[in-house]
Amino acid sequence: MPTVVRCGTGLACGTVDRVMHVNVSRLRRTLLAASIAAAVAVPLSEAARPSAVPAPVPAASASPLSEAARPSAVPAPVPTDTDTGTGSAVPTALPTALPTTGPTTGLADWASPRPATSAALAARYAAVRGDIVAAERMAAGHGHRRRAAMLHAMAEPARRLLSFDGRDGGRAAEVFGDLTTAEHLAVLVPGGDTHLDKYGLLRGGALRLSQALGDRSAVIAWLGYRTPNTVSLAALTTGRADEAAPALRAFVRELTELRPVARVTLVCHSYGSVVCGRAAPGLDVAGMVLIGSPGVTAGDAAALRTPATVWAGRGSRDWIAGVPHLRLRLPYVTVGFGADPVAPGFGARVFAAGDGGHSDYFRAGSPSLTNIARIVSGQPPAEVRGGH
Repeated sequence: MPTVVRCGTGLACGTVDRVMHVNVSRLRRTLLAASIAAAVAVPLSEAARPSAVPAPVPAASASPLSEAARPSAVPAPVPTDTDTGTGSAVPTALPTALPTTGPTTGLADWASPRPATSAALAARYAAVRGDIVAAERMAAGHGHRRRAAMLHAMAEPARRLLSFDGRDGGRAAEVFGDLTTAEHLAVLVPGGDTHLDKYGLLRGGALRLSQALGDRSAVIAWLGYRTPNTVSLAALTTGRADEAAPALRAFVRELTELRPVARVTLVCHSYGSVVCGRAAPGLDVAGMVLIGSPGVTAGDAAALRTPATVWAGRGSRDWIAGVPHLRLRLPYVTVGFGADPVAPGFGARVFAAGDGGHSDYFRAGSPSLTNIARIVSGQPPAEVRGGH
C-alpha cells in the first residue's frame, strides 16, 4: 500500500505534502523521459543489430529425438568435406527442412519423453553443426565476415549444440559437459544485448561455471529468445520476457525428459531474471538463481509460484543496484520490474556475490562463481541470509 499523508492546516504538513508531490512528479517525469529517450534510441540501435545478418531456416528440426533415440534409427552424423579430406567443415548433405516462419528456440521439434543416448545426442550435435555451417556460408556470401568467422568457430566438432538458428540475431543452446551422465544441470538465461555477435560472453560464463562444477554436471547456455538492447524501452518492460517465457518452460521440460534424474537449476542474469520470473509458475526446477537482477515483476519470492528454492546475489559494484525497484504505469506501457530480489523483504536466499560489477558474476575464482556452482551442485553457499 502506498504511504498516505493526511494534512490539516499546519505549515509542516503542507510542506510535507508539497515535497511528496514534487518527488513523485519528478520521479514520473524522469522515468517518462527515460522511456521517451529509449523509444527514440530503439530504431537507431535496432538498425545496427545483428538481426540484419541473413541466415537460412535451420534443418536440424527435421530430426526428432523420438526417432533418433531408438538405436536402430539413430542417423549417421552429417557428412562433411572434412570427412573426405578437404579440411573444411562444409556439409555435403543436410536433413530436409521443415516449414518454419520464425527462429527456433529449443528442443520442441525433436525432444522425446525417453532419456537421450550418447549416440542420439552425437547425431543431434552433428545435425545442428550442419545448420551452423549453412549459416556461416550465407553470412560469408553476404559479406558479414565477422559473423562468418564466429560461426566457423561454433561449428568445430568439439562443440555441442542442441539447437541453433542464425536468424533475427540468433538462437542457440550449447552444452558444456555430458548430458548423458550429468547429475546436476544449470541453464544459463542471459540478459540484454546477448546475440550471436556477443555470444562469446555467454559462452565464457557457461564454460567457467562448467569448470567450477566439475564432472557429473553440465551447463547449457540458453540463448533462446530475442534479447532487448540495454538502452531501449524493451529493456524496461516485460514484452521480450513474455515472449521468451513459453520457450524457456518448454526447454526445461524437454531437458528434464532428456535427463530425468538430473537436478536442474536456472541461473538468470540481469534481464534474464525477468524471463525466469515470467516463466517461473509451473517450472519443475530445483533452484532459481537471480544475479544482477532488476526485479522479476513479483512482490516477493512466494509470488513467483514456484517450488524451486529462490536465490539472489548482487556484486557490490553492480550498477543494477541503482535502478529504481518499482513498476510504474505510464500511458500505453508499464516500466520497471518491481521489488529488489536481494532485499530482505523479498524472501529469496541471498548469497555472497563479491565486489564485482554487472558482468563479473562468472569471473574465474570469484565468490559469485564459487557460490553459484555450490548452489547448482546442491551445496549451501557462503554467507546466506533469508529464505524461501
